[in-house]
Formats: sequence, C-alpha cells, structure tokens
Amino acid sequence: MEVDLQHTLNEVVKIARRAGEFIRHEGEKFDRSNIVEKGINNLVSYVDMEAEKMIVQTLKFTLPEAGFITEEGTETEKAEKYNWIIDPLDGTTNFMHGLPPYSVSIALAEHDVPVLGVVYIISSDECYHAIKGGGAYCDRQKIEVSKVTEFKDGLYITGMPYTSFDKLDQFWEIFGHFMKYSHGIRRLGSAAADLAYVASGRSEGFFEHGLNSWDVAAGALLILEAGGQITDYKGGDDYIFGRGIIAGCATQPEMFKVISKYWEG
Repeated sequence: MEVDLQHTLNEVVKIARRAGEFIRHEGEKFDRSNIVEKGINNLVSYVDMEAEKMIVQTLKFTLPEAGFITEEGTETEKAEKYNWIIDPLDGTTNFMHGLPPYSVSIALAEHDVPVLGVVYIISSDECYHAIKGGGAYCDRQKIEVSKVTEFKDGLYITGMPYTSFDKLDQFWEIFGHFMKYSHGIRRLGSAAADLAYVASGRSEGFFEHGLNSWDVAAGALLILEAGGQITDYKGGDDYIFGRGIIAGCATQPEMFKVISKYWEG
C-alpha cells in the first residue's frame, strides 16, 4: 500500500501543532521539580513523555501500518516499510529555562529514508514541512537554502557535546576554525530547529556529532527539499542513523573539508 504523502502531511502538521500547544501550555506552569534526570546533562521532563504519547496515539490512526522510532520509548515496535521517527520536544533544556528555540520533530521514513518531515518550532510558532519531491515550506511559504557560495561568507550552527566529552578537543579546533574564517558560529540548542533554519536560508550550514535519528530525520528532509547538501562525518549518506551530520548550502563541501581536517573517528 502506497501512502498519500500530501494528505498524511496535512494530518501530521495538525498533530505537531497540537503537541506544540500542549508543550507551550505546560511551559506556562512548568515546575522544575518535575524534571527526571536520564544521565549527565541529559534532562527530560514529563512534558516530553506526555507529548510523545499524544503524537504516537494519533499517528497510529493516521497510518496504522507504520512502526515507530521514538526518543522517549513510548512506542518501540518498528515496521518493515514505514516508520515514524519522533522527537516530541527537541531542545528540552531550552524549554525548561524558557529559552528558544525548542521544537516538535516528526518524520516518516520509508525503508529508513525520510519521505515526510515536519518541524514545528514552538517558541516562534513556525511550522516547517516537506514531502519527498515536493519542496520545503515554512507554513505556506516555499523555502530554499542560502545562495551563499563562499565558506567565509557563511554563518553556521552547531551543537556542543553534552554527554560524551572524549572528542571535545577536536570539537574546539573545528569551532575555532569556523570562528576565525567565517561570519561566525552559533549554538542554539535544538538540532531540529537548526536544520530548519538552514533549510530556510537563515544559516549556511549545521554540523553535529552524536545525534540520534529523531533529532535529524525531519530536518534533513527539509534541507534536501530546499536544495541543500548533506553528508555524515565520513562523507557518506548515513546521516540519519550514523550519529553525525554535516548539512548546508553550496558551502557544505568546504564545511566537510574543514571538519575532516580536525575530526578523527
């Protein structure tokens, strides 16, 4: 059975916005005593879990044959062909401190390749979405990656290590190069939002190591459909499940070259 991607996308946008409204409402009364610690610097609140349950329960009706890959593990049964890849609240730490951005990320993968992606940035009420072969949009406005072609003219986004620090020295060398030889580098705290910003041309590129599929699946599709380029840290295409992503506009090959110069492993 083939999925009507446009119809499904319309439903997923509604689901993402509904989950975002719940998260926004909970944020207005957020109590830090509800925080559960899942390991060093990896904090999650009850809001994550409740939002994920809401998303999963609705998606089961939207596409019953699909399985799930979820951050909070509320549903873990994978299917052979279609799987939802969900991060109910990307940027949890930002959310807890009331600092944007934070977002809902939902992707549908066919044989592990994203064919539908929605990133709803709750803090700015922007909904980015794409289906494979259909272009990328922010709400109803079509978006494209930046037209910048020179690395030096770009503004870049990254994510810093927060659980494993064995490659911290390599990261700082890369960070320093971007600081010295471009318009600068930012760390915003939500990989899904970061990728959406690259897809819409607000930044020329994003890179981070140690991410999970639910962090990048929807955002990666946005960038590809917006005309961007993506590789993993080895220059291949295992950026959804390979734990590393380098994404950008025409400057992406130079980004990869710089990162490869300092990165080992």
